[in-house]
Amino acid sequence: MPKIELKNFTCNYLYENFGHDHTLVFSNSLGTNYSMWEDNIDELSHYFNILRYDKRGHGESTINQDKVSIAELGEDVVELVDALKLENVFFCGLSIGGLTGQWLAINRPDRFKKYIICNTSAKIGTVESWEARIKQVTEHGLGSILQGTADRWFTPHYRANNPEKVEKILADFQANTLQGYTACCHAVAHADFREELHKLVKPLLIIAGSKDEVTTVEDAKFIQKHAGVTNLISLDAAHLSNMEHPREFSKHIIHYLQH
Repeated sequence: MPKIELKNFTCNYLYENFGHDHTLVFSNSLGTNYSMWEDNIDELSHYFNILRYDKRGHGESTINQDKVSIAELGEDVVELVDALKLENVFFCGLSIGGLTGQWLAINRPDRFKKYIICNTSAKIGTVESWEARIKQVTEHGLGSILQGTADRWFTPHYRANNPEKVEKILADFQANTLQGYTACCHAVAHADFREELHKLVKPLLIIAGSKDEVTTVEDAKFIQKHAGVTNLISLDAAHLSNMEHPREFSKHIIHYLQH
């Protein structure tokens, strides 16, 4: 896959030009690589060019620091889009990608025409809970949280009916560098947009999962209440709603971006 040297790391990305005027940029959840969007591409390719990338220390992207911030991850996206000379871009991020989207919409609102944030919150968890996660994986490895990750990411129904997809994404999870994973855990731990949502004035679509215990529908409603022009959609899904209901997820994006 193509790689590009950005200021702070080597970024692994995939840009698919389907001949459209607009490009949709996807930002992955913590511990995944850009293949997590695979089931969404067919539907979306009829309307948008697609840019997917691996954040620092994930997939095949490098990392050279022990801690990163959401601001740094946000600047990475802008740098990548600028380096590829892409205009008319939309942004869609899930979980930590949704935090990245909030930072971008507040701090770099003019770079993207519309924003979609999925299965996210203005504040995800507590510093203490993330420090406990970092301690767990540092001492026992990423494999030690695989089962808990599967339980949070997917409903029992999806896990039962799609074992090969669950197995694949957990293998991708375990293949990440420990440094990359814990650095991004630090980013999530210290991200808090609760007092800044009023600055978010660009059009925003929020997608939540009714079975998501990590970032709940109530978390999504909080963003909707305190941000500007927002739409909220809830799917019958756990944390990775784009995988549980790929067609429905994609259709909501198409409808939102086309109007």
